[in-house]
Amino acid sequence: MAKTNEEPNGGLHNVLATGTVLTGTIVTESDFRLDGRVEGEINCKGKIVIGPKGSVKGNILTDNAEIFGTVEGTIRARERLILKSSAVIKGDIFIQTLEIEPGAKLNGSCTMAGKEGIGAPAPSVPNPVNNQKK
Repeated sequence: MAKTNEEPNGGLHNVLATGTVLTGTIVTESDFRLDGRVEGEINCKGKIVIGPKGSVKGNILTDNAEIFGTVEGTIRARERLILKSSAVIKGDIFIQTLEIEPGAKLNGSCTMAGKEGIGAPAPSVPNPVNNQKK
């Protein structure tokens, strides 16, 4: 029997469907489509698409991203970030190339740099409400 090697990004992709909630870190070598909700970090070496009902509360590091939904956190895209008209971003973005459709909302700062200037996502900011002394 011959061995079969599957190459990352060779037509493979992951999907988190509407109604699904994941708490934790996602690391993927291939493309990723999010129609559910993620509360945590996403590290995608391909393209991430966040659908209109998709949301992320955490940082994203990816090669490319196309966002229709909501992101609360830092986005670092090594190549291209596309914000569709329904996108709502609450956080800073670090990108090489940015496309914004009319109607998209970006509440945060934008830093444009080459691939090597993107780096790793900043650590999550602790929730000050949970860190108050009692």
